[in-house]
Amino acid sequence: MSNDQISNILTIVLIVMIVILFVLVVVYLVLRAKTKKPKKQNKQDDLLVSKSSNTAKTAQSRTNPITYNKQSIFSFMEFDKIQDNMIIRKNGNKFLMVIECQGVNYDLMSGLEKNSVEQGFIQFLNTLRYPIQIYVQTRTVNLESGIAKYRDRVNTIGDRLLRKQMEYNRKQNMGYSQAELNKAKLEVTREQNLYEYGVDLVNNTERMSLNRNILRKNYFVIIDYVPEDINTNNYGKDEIRSMAFSELYTKAQAIISALAVCNVNGKILDSNGLAELLYIAYNRDDAEIYDLEKALNAGYDELYSTGEDVLQKRIKELDNKIERDAQKLANDSLREAMAESEEQKRVREKEAKMDDLIKQMAQIIIDENQEIVGSDVAEKAKEKVTRGRKSKKTVKTEEEEG
Repeated sequence: MSNDQISNILTIVLIVMIVILFVLVVVYLVLRAKTKKPKKQNKQDDLLVSKSSNTAKTAQSRTNPITYNKQSIFSFMEFDKIQDNMIIRKNGNKFLMVIECQGVNYDLMSGLEKNSVEQGFIQFLNTLRYPIQIYVQTRTVNLESGIAKYRDRVNTIGDRLLRKQMEYNRKQNMGYSQAELNKAKLEVTREQNLYEYGVDLVNNTERMSLNRNILRKNYFVIIDYVPEDINTNNYGKDEIRSMAFSELYTKAQAIISALAVCNVNGKILDSNGLAELLYIAYNRDDAEIYDLEKALNAGYDELYSTGEDVLQKRIKELDNKIERDAQKLANDSLREAMAESEEQKRVREKEAKMDDLIKQMAQIIIDENQEIVGSDVAEKAKEKVTRGRKSKKTVKTEEEEG
């Protein structure tokens, strides 16, 4: 074959291959276009299915909303309950008892006292045969209850002071001896000083309570008891709890006795103290405003509560306020009246003795100037002052008799 024939054959083969390639490309594009449409349709179907499922879930949530029960709340807490001055955990498989300790001011102690405390603490650590946990809780000092107690005591002292003053006035009018009057006056003065001190103390404490930055640290020692250490198959829950209490109480008393060597006083927290400890631990911010005592008095743990009629309750509060204010007003009025009567009595006594006081002061003035005027003149002046005082007394007695 010639070269021209070979080139023609190769050209034809190349053209055929290009045509075949073009046909294949067209077939590929057609097949790809056909496969895309079902995917879009599937996506639309999936979207419709997801929308329908979400709608079904929303409807189900509306008909059956999510609720939180007692079990779900306790699953969040790290304890089951508080009973017999113990914190019960892990469904009765662990018991805790807490000892509250009073701290000592170590920095203000002398060298011997510090050495004694250190030796006592070393002895306390050496006597430990079981693990303990030391817990420090910072609390805001709540002075409301203390102020209320002090105010009640001050009111009691004020009532006692009023009775003492009335008794003293009665003894004055009934002519008691001077010794008995002095004794009664001393009791009145003592009660008066105590009452004024109490009023100042309450006022200063109320001003201090306005500062919310007063903090106090409370120190606790926590001991635990795990019934797994013994065979509990033969014991009931009550028996296990009694055994735990006996074991923890014995350990707590041993710790309190050991800490007493360090001048650290301790006591076992009761159930209310444990509740307050956990309440503050779980409600650090709210505990400063709404403490546990207020929460218990509000009856938040009761199933239901009933209250009096609002108007009747307000009438009762108004009656109590009227009674308190009336008692206070009566005490203040009596106290002022008795103070005025004492002042008036002193004025009358001074007026009655005014002439004698004038003569006595005149004689004192003459004695002071005796060296200037001479002793003879001074004696004559004194005699004249004395005669004048006697003559005035005679005139007064005659006027009274007349």
